[in-house]
Amino acid sequence: MEALTARAALSVEEIRRDFPLLTREIEGRPVAYLDNAATSQKPAAVLEAMDTYYRRSNANIHRSIHQLAAEATEIYEGGRAKLARLVGGRPAETVFVRNATEAINLVRFSWGRANVEPGDVVLVTRMEHHSNLVPWQLLCEETGAMLEYVELDERGHLDLDTLDAQLAAGNVKLLAVAHVSNVLGTINPIAEITERAHDAGALVLVDGAQAVPQMPVNVAHLDVDFYALTGHKMFGPTGIGALWARRELLEEMPPFMGGGSMISAVEDEHSTWAQPPAKFEAGTPAIAEAAGLGAAADYLSDLGMHAVRAHEREITAYALERLAAIEGLRIFGPRDPGERGGLVSFALEGVHPHDIAEICNRDAVAIRAGHHCAQPLMRVLGVPATARASFSVYNTKDEVDRLVMALENAREVFGL
Repeated sequence: MEALTARAALSVEEIRRDFPLLTREIEGRPVAYLDNAATSQKPAAVLEAMDTYYRRSNANIHRSIHQLAAEATEIYEGGRAKLARLVGGRPAETVFVRNATEAINLVRFSWGRANVEPGDVVLVTRMEHHSNLVPWQLLCEETGAMLEYVELDERGHLDLDTLDAQLAAGNVKLLAVAHVSNVLGTINPIAEITERAHDAGALVLVDGAQAVPQMPVNVAHLDVDFYALTGHKMFGPTGIGALWARRELLEEMPPFMGGGSMISAVEDEHSTWAQPPAKFEAGTPAIAEAAGLGAAADYLSDLGMHAVRAHEREITAYALERLAAIEGLRIFGPRDPGERGGLVSFALEGVHPHDIAEICNRDAVAIRAGHHCAQPLMRVLGVPATARASFSVYNTKDEVDRLVMALENAREVFGL
């Protein structure tokens, strides 16, 4: 614990030195990377962990008994253990997948097809990313179940009174909800929501892609049934993520894919399955990526997630204050930084979000513009798209000031 406290006390400038890309300049300007909700930058420790695996221990896992294979297996399973520890789970409940999207689809195919029937309801919220919406649309089309939405109030929070009424109908089989909205930034009260859903007999799946990188998460304390996350938003590599699920659910669920590694025995006409998580990890996995994800989990643990959250809140509060002073700019989501994660979506009257992003890019300020894979939410907000600045532990107030300056430039360019 003393090591965590010491590391968390380091300045942002010291932390920035851990991230090689942040030294890059574009046309003489240092990059202000404010697109962390899309993907984060990677610390040197992550790059080195992947490089070391390939240079020293490159072999397949759970197969051969030679030294390299043993080392590779230890690296892979070590990455799983580190990630499980970060989110308060156990390795046996932590399934490696490509990303949060695949984690959610695993639940759709494996648990959903075995448990959801005609007349059942799958509840999603109006703020969901397409990754936590489209799979449930498909499941409902396949099974004859119904898809219903939990709507939002005027502040960008879930309407929990409406949720209670929907749960009271008694036919909700699953509630799928984001921990942190990738558009509004809203932090949803997952433990409270889960208690309400469980009291009504429903299971809960949480999309934690935006939460794990920036706040303490403990799946046991949240009492959820499924929790999906992705590595590339939490300083890890692309191509790897995880599904955490309650052990008894994983044991009951049929395999997601068939092949090597996920079997106990293969007969001529049928097979028996390995124990979870191996049952859901067919074929050769992303071994180097597991090494990188484990290093990313260690890096976040070393910083201390309470310290990470404190920085996210501080930088978001500053951004909300500075952006609110820009004439004609509309901010979406809660205004209290304590109720939102480290991102701000906004629209500037008279300027398309893509034009905003292009003008920001001229000043080497990287933000995102678009519907953010949340088109149903955009329709409720009454806009086709928004611009979005999203922050991480290495972002500074000076970078927020550069964003504000770029937005003022946009107003001038468009004669506002």
